[in-house]
Amino acid sequence: MRATSTRGKRGVRAVAAPEGPFVVGVDSSTQSTKALVVDAATGQVVAQGQAPHRVTPGPGHESDPEQWWEALGAALAQCGGAAHQASAVSVGGQQHGLVTLDADGRPVRPALLWNDVRSAPQRDRLVEELGGPGEWAERIGSVPPPAFTVTKWAWLREHEPEAAAATAAVRLPHDYLTQRLTGEGTTDRGDASGTGWWSSRTESYDEGVLEHVGLSPALLPRVLGHGEAAGTVRPGLPLPAGALVATGTGDNMAAALGLGLRPGQPVLSLGTSGTVYAVSPHRPADPSGTVSGFADARTDWLPLACTLNCTLAVDRIATLLGLHREAVDPGGTVTMLPFLDGERTPQLPYASGLLHGLRHDSTGGQVLQAAYDGAVFALLQALDKVLDDGPGGGSGAGSGDRTDAGGAGEQPLLLIGGGAKGAAWRDTVLRLSGRPVRVPRAQELVALGAAAQAAALLLGEDAAAVARRWNTTEGTAYEAVPRDDAALGRLEATLTGADTLLRRP
Repeated sequence: MRATSTRGKRGVRAVAAPEGPFVVGVDSSTQSTKALVVDAATGQVVAQGQAPHRVTPGPGHESDPEQWWEALGAALAQCGGAAHQASAVSVGGQQHGLVTLDADGRPVRPALLWNDVRSAPQRDRLVEELGGPGEWAERIGSVPPPAFTVTKWAWLREHEPEAAAATAAVRLPHDYLTQRLTGEGTTDRGDASGTGWWSSRTESYDEGVLEHVGLSPALLPRVLGHGEAAGTVRPGLPLPAGALVATGTGDNMAAALGLGLRPGQPVLSLGTSGTVYAVSPHRPADPSGTVSGFADARTDWLPLACTLNCTLAVDRIATLLGLHREAVDPGGTVTMLPFLDGERTPQLPYASGLLHGLRHDSTGGQVLQAAYDGAVFALLQALDKVLDDGPGGGSGAGSGDRTDAGGAGEQPLLLIGGGAKGAAWRDTVLRLSGRPVRVPRAQELVALGAAAQAAALLLGEDAAAVARRWNTTEGTAYEAVPRDDAALGRLEATLTGADTLLRRP
């Protein structure tokens, strides 16, 4: 494959003296909180900080929201004086997490995170009781997987009724941090669209769903419109008092802003989870449940599919084999479905990993490559559905209509996330997609998108236009290579043949 540079004259790597004003973009993720101080005029990152938080050990995936707040303070402190010069701030946060607060605004219990799938039984009952997948897709925009907040609230009411009764406010992770900054309970349409109780049809909370799960609308934050301010920074915090606070949004919506996406541009994000998405002017409503019909952080839509098992699962396979994550070997007949934590896409919450096709001459490197193939295969299957819901749909980027290299679509895949830095991930995406790929040089796209949102509020511009002005998609481009139909065929056969086994609790 041949790489070419798309470097321009300006962008987030600029080293010229800042022009100002400064804004702060925050990314509060599963593992850490990151803060960037960005020059609103040029996109230059002038300071940055990061502080970890941990997921509580136990049967699910939980995290204390207080540590997110502490991590934000620590990350801002690492930014030094630059953070104290900021005129606006915005928070991007992990989607779907259930944050329950008492009457004093303190967490009732640790937050249930997006990848906590203990609510799978509640999810199944909710979908059935409220009209089935088609009704959910048309009404809410998505068929809720166990990741969605509504299923977690149903789980809490069933398993911890005392905690549910003590709850005076329900927030998402980004809402919680924004409220700590402003003292006001607000959210945005993008993050709200991943709860399962916000209707994309009416663009408001669905009172029927809320009544069914016993959640009062009074406990929910006010949904702000595009370009509205959530408030201003309260005194006594590690930011200038009175600085503007933008609405904030979910992490995927923030990353889309950070890339300045135009409709139809496909993105594949390789992180702890994997996601594929594209901005669309059309409201998605996929009754199969593969595509979540999210709103974006502006006025469009963000059809998105997510897999639970991505870089973390492949790294675990490398560890089990005693190999470095890049130590892959070509060839062989091994196939793997690395569904180590159950799976969201395809919807297999009870699944475990599956290995097939081992031979005497199979190498550890081939087994590791099979893990990469399985993770990317799931994402590319989902990408077909995402693009079917938007402009340029039906391009066959995954396992649909296969063509020679380049025939899967003229638009290059934007490859982002931690995995985009790895040659094995990039080469696997190229080989299985048949698409050209571009890896933007801009780092920390969630925080950068939040910064673009803050800059847009401050300067009266559109957030995606701000990011495009910052040239955030500049990077290295890789030409398409012939698609590996043999590997895709083996994976399709394995998934189909193991369907019953994968669905067992």
